Amino acid sequence: MKKVSGVFWISVGLIGLIVLFGAFAPESFENVTENMKNFITSSFGWYYLLVVTGIVLFCLFFIVSPIGQITLGKPDEKPEYSRMSWFAMLFSAGMGIGLVFWGAAEPLSHFAIDPATELPGTDAAFRESMRFTFFHWGIHAWAIYAVVAMSLAYFQFRKGEPGLISSTLKPLFGDRMNGPLGTLVNLLAIFATVVGVATTLGFGAIQINGGLSYVFDIPINFTVQIIIIIIVTILFVASAWSGIGKGIKYLSNINMVLAVILLILVIILGPTMLIFNTFTDTIGLYLQNLPRMSFRAAPLDDANRTWINGWTIFYWAWWISWSPFVGIFIARVSRGRTIREFLVGVLMLPTLLSFFWFSVFGATAMDVQMKGTDLSGLKTEETLFAIFNGMPMSMFLSILAIILIAIFFITSADSATFVLGMQSTYGSLNPPNIVKLTWGVAQAAVSIILLSANGLTALQNALVIAAFPFSFVIILMMISFYKALDKERTEMGLMVRPYSKKRK
Repeated sequence: MKKVSGVFWISVGLIGLIVLFGAFAPESFENVTENMKNFITSSFGWYYLLVVTGIVLFCLFFIVSPIGQITLGKPDEKPEYSRMSWFAMLFSAGMGIGLVFWGAAEPLSHFAIDPATELPGTDAAFRESMRFTFFHWGIHAWAIYAVVAMSLAYFQFRKGEPGLISSTLKPLFGDRMNGPLGTLVNLLAIFATVVGVATTLGFGAIQINGGLSYVFDIPINFTVQIIIIIIVTILFVASAWSGIGKGIKYLSNINMVLAVILLILVIILGPTMLIFNTFTDTIGLYLQNLPRMSFRAAPLDDANRTWINGWTIFYWAWWISWSPFVGIFIARVSRGRTIREFLVGVLMLPTLLSFFWFSVFGATAMDVQMKGTDLSGLKTEETLFAIFNGMPMSMFLSILAIILIAIFFITSADSATFVLGMQSTYGSLNPPNIVKLTWGVAQAAVSIILLSANGLTALQNALVIAAFPFSFVIILMMISFYKALDKERTEMGLMVRPYSKKRK
């Protein structure tokens, strides 16, 4: 068996302590996480806004820079996976459950329950709801994933370093990354990954439970959600056991097919013209308002500030906490692509698909609401199934959605299990199965503890807390990555030179 690192034992021990704390003192656990989350969002919300916007600008720079032609691998190395499989895997790992969970619920909330600035139920609130949904799930989210992934891919596949977060900081700290400082960095990455993925597993369990309740009258409670998590944990550990080239790849491709089928059916059976008009109009609103939304902190309006903390800061924390897991996974499947191709693929294609997904389900949910069926009183996890209830083929749509959520659940979790295995076995591209099994059980245990401590609220609290320390690591990764690339750019002569014709 491949040797496990000290990071494995330390991180498993720390996560075990957290699980025990949550299990034996759930009220104290909830209070501690709530207080920590409130402190971070009230004191450092401005910091999240600046950092994430800086990451977007950093990525856009490399798309237009001559550096973009450098390969994330050895020169002339070809990509390992086809574009279709590559896109399916990065999308399933990066957003899966979240899209299904929030696809109808978030636009509906911004429209009818708690708009950012407009009056509930108005046309202005409709437009604003879609604009902010696009903002939360658009280029900012994927830029966070991309900056971590391309840094990892560059150092691992072009420079021959281990596939560890600590390896990306060697241009700044040198061999100190092989000692305690590197261990600390990898611990932060593992902790953020476990909490981020466990939170998403909680979302998935809640929504599967909501779908089963709405369709089959199965009660919504903690016991049912535990059973769901246990069943899906067995499935995703089995998938991770089979390796990235089999289970994860095949399930990701199946998921894309099911997602497309569900999309097409809702477009046909739902408000078709409203969907396409909303998609087109909101892209314009998104581009027009992107700078203002990126820096919106509402310093003089407590109500707006609370909304920003609950939505925008929560999402930025979610993406940051997922970035070590998604970044490592995307790096693993992106070997051989140029930086420019990589960034265009990771930033643009998933963003556009996310926009279209929210246009389909968001516009449909708001159309149902405007036509007199009040969805605002439903639980978040029931919203999607409620909009199916008024459509033809409602039972089929609901069952298809439950299957889609379950497979997204599995692909996200088994990708994370694979990545955690890499991080705790010195960057091995094929971590031992026993290590993957350990991380699968750990993720499930953390998810159950978070659900027991006030469900969605505890999940969101944990995300914000885990993301904060890792955000500093991302900043250092950007500086280190640019330093290494600038050196290689000079050596390769990749410079922008003005054209000048010599006079005779």
